[in-house]
Amino acid sequence: MTAAKETSQLEVRSRPARILGGTAGDRTLGRASLPANLARVNEAARSSRQTRFTALLHHVDDESLKRAFRRLRREASAGLDGVTAEDYEQNLGANIRDLCDRVHAGRYRPQPVRRTYIPKADGGRRPLGILVLEDKIVQGAVAEVLGAIYEVDFLGLSYGFRPGRNPHQALEALNKALMTERVNWVLDADIRSFYDSVDHEWLLRMLAHRIADPRILRLIRQWLRAGVLESGEWRETDEGTPQGAGISPLLSNIFLHYALDLWAHAWRKRVARGRVIMVRYADDFVMGFERESDARNMAAALKERLAKFRLTLHEEKTRLIMFGRYAVERRAERGMGRPETFHFLGLTHFCDKTRNGRFLVRRKTQRRRMIRKLKELRQEMRRRMHTPVKDQWQWLSAVLRGHYAYYGLPGNSRAIKLYFQEVRDGWQRVLNRRSQKANMNGPRFYRLLKRFPLPTPMISDPYKYKGASA
Repeated sequence: MTAAKETSQLEVRSRPARILGGTAGDRTLGRASLPANLARVNEAARSSRQTRFTALLHHVDDESLKRAFRRLRREASAGLDGVTAEDYEQNLGANIRDLCDRVHAGRYRPQPVRRTYIPKADGGRRPLGILVLEDKIVQGAVAEVLGAIYEVDFLGLSYGFRPGRNPHQALEALNKALMTERVNWVLDADIRSFYDSVDHEWLLRMLAHRIADPRILRLIRQWLRAGVLESGEWRETDEGTPQGAGISPLLSNIFLHYALDLWAHAWRKRVARGRVIMVRYADDFVMGFERESDARNMAAALKERLAKFRLTLHEEKTRLIMFGRYAVERRAERGMGRPETFHFLGLTHFCDKTRNGRFLVRRKTQRRRMIRKLKELRQEMRRRMHTPVKDQWQWLSAVLRGHYAYYGLPGNSRAIKLYFQEVRDGWQRVLNRRSQKANMNGPRFYRLLKRFPLPTPMISDPYKYKGASA
């Protein structure tokens, strides 16, 4: 690793405490949680923002590849070669040694990504890439090395796919900012088909700011250009990072760090006249403004900024709305109705008041997303119709607990109770159709529920993420 002496040394800036998330000590990747060699890499990255790392591939060794293998989901679909984690583990030591040798000798070649699709909340389909097992392992090991570097650089406003951070923290940071900062306007933004639009050349130029090891850059270039196999036909890829790839979330965060986060922070300091807050989770982000002029200037500047990197905003999902503690009165003065709402991470945010009349931001499950989830759940119930009742109960219990864990936020009790009722009633209908003799009427079904009780709706601890900030 070397320091770029031809450029001036950057001043080590403190994190923006209020505006763009986090404080100077806000780190999500603790050195204690890293292996000793990566802890040294992390310390070198922390010591200077100008350091460029010229030798990183030696950190991708047998141990790092084994760690990457252990992090894989065992039930994940196999790639083009059909090799599963169980197959690979039968001779894990020899397989890892052979893979490591091929990586360091330059004989490792990524395989094309198998393309499949999953439904989206808006009715469309989201492309998903399924990699072969060895590509997942190598990507996981390289991502671990790069993560030790870039976690030092990422701003506190970024919450998506980072160690020690989760959607609840992003939601709590946004809620805290809307409640405590002088926010009167909200820009709810979404980048159209972001993962399919990432420009490879721009991404490699961004990586070169920190990474000078040609072998690491070569691996990343190979993954980006491995191509996609869809319906038996191979197609070259000159843009995009496949969702499902182990390194894709990190590369996407690096791209948006340079294309959006740093620029937004600088814009706030140099252009904005009032307060500005921002919270980003992957390609979905929300900005809050004190002044209407700042909000409208940012909406225009943002389009130009993203266009520079061949990105566009989703027009239907990107809106500038009046929001905040004075939104009700100001909209009434203009002869307008109730303040508009916006969606973020599956929750609808809207203005409300407490019992004593104080301003409050409430959140409820996004209606369209709940309808889609219930539809998928009913289909799966019918598919499992003839499995043993105990197995159905265990599966439904796991589904409900997962739903409560995410959507069980303060103020959302009505929505999760409705979800529980729909699941319970759907289960009763499915049991009624198991055979012509089945008669799962009210009393009989409630006796069954006493034997196999479904988890009741519960709200998570509202103070669990009280340290989050925007």
